[in-house]
Parts: sequence; C-alpha cells; structure tokens
Amino acid sequence: MSDPERPRVAVFRPDDERLGAARTLLTDLGVDPVADPMLAVEPTGATPRDAEYVVFTSRTGAELVAAAGWEPGDATLVAIGPKTAEALETAGYAVDLTPENYSSTGLVDLLGDRTDGASVEVARSDHGSPVLLEGLRDAGAAVHETVLYRLVRPEGAGDAAELAAAGDLDAACFTSSLTVEHFLDAADVRGVRAAAVVGLDAAVVGVIGGPTRETAESLGIDVDVVPAEATFEALARETVAALRER
Repeated sequence: MSDPERPRVAVFRPDDERLGAARTLLTDLGVDPVADPMLAVEPTGATPRDAEYVVFTSRTGAELVAAAGWEPGDATLVAIGPKTAEALETAGYAVDLTPENYSSTGLVDLLGDRTDGASVEVARSDHGSPVLLEGLRDAGAAVHETVLYRLVRPEGAGDAAELAAAGDLDAACFTSSLTVEHFLDAADVRGVRAAAVVGLDAAVVGVIGGPTRETAESLGIDVDVVPAEATFEALARETVAALRER
C-alpha cells in the first residue's frame, strides 16, 4: 500500500495546465497525486454556425474558437460554467448566460423558456451528452451541434489502473464519463481490468456529477463521492476529505 501519511490519489485531467493545477491542489491537500491523463484533444477545425444562441460546454472549446478567430456576431453566448465563461472572456468574448447547475441539465433549465422558436448552436466535443440537444429541441429550439474537437485516450495511459490493480491506489477523481471509460480501456490494454475494478472498490472513488456516476456504476465501479458543485476543486476536496475520514 502507499504511505498512509501521503495517500495516492489519481487524477485524469488532460495533460495541460489543468493537470498541473490539479496536481498542485492535491499536493496542497496533503496527498500524493497520480497524474494519468485519460483525455487528449484532437481539434476538428470547425467553428460554430451563426445562431441566436451559441452554447459552449468546455474551456477547450472556448480556446479553440478563439484561436480560429471566430466572431459571434449578435449571438447570445452561453457558458456551461465559470471556467468556460472565464476562458471565453479571457479571449475577448462577452458571456451572457451561465446556469446555476453546471451541467447539460442546468443548461436546459436555463435556456428552455428562452429558446422556443430560436436557433441554438451547441459547440462542443464529440462526446457531449444527448441531454442538452434533446432538452432544447423538446423546448422548441432549432438546435445544431458543431463538433469542435474529439476526445481520445492518450497512448500510454493506464499507470493508475495498474496501481489500483495492485492495491496501491487510495482514491481516484473522475471528471467525466469518458475518463471512466478510458480508465477501463487502459486497464484492458494492460490486462488488469478486473483487478483494477477490485482496487477501486477498496479505494475512495469521486466523480464530478450524476452522469459520471451513472457511467461508473454501470461499469461496475462503486462511487463514494459526488460533490454538490461540479468543479474539480470541489471534487478533489471532497474526495480527499472522504479518504481522511476512512
């Protein structure tokens, strides 16, 4: 097992400044971060279509459209949460709306009454939840989705799966359904999937929201922590707190 004074906590954020910030936060919380990126970004080169509302669901999407020089015109810009809004505003865009609940469901709740008969452009990854598109269409919006980037599993991912399989991982912080799926895919590649799931059952598993919990549990992973706020900081803090309580 790992050092009880510095338990090992896996983090699966993309290998950019988000991973660095996650490692710093976990270190400050008194644990040993195991950085095992499970997502890599492949831009498609597409930009959002003209619409009355343009919805962004990630900071990555915001950064890609800014780099492409996209202009929103008179569109109402909607960000799924504060990190996405911050990225848009840093790039010079004015964010008009952000839901209270940072999720696809929160976006539907925010926009449902506003977009009946309106055109809505959803700009996001190739793994976006169908909840957003279906919810807006049910509310009467004319919805189009543009895939700004694809999310793939990085080559070589899976160190955390091997640690879990060996009983040497104390906690894990999953930030999306795709990180769960890619974790198990990486465990499969290394021939340790069953053992890794057993190892996670003995560890503290934190997930960022309800959809990620559903994915994890449907794949045989018990979930211990779902923070009230869907941010990595809340996820990390509550997962480490649950680990300390053990």
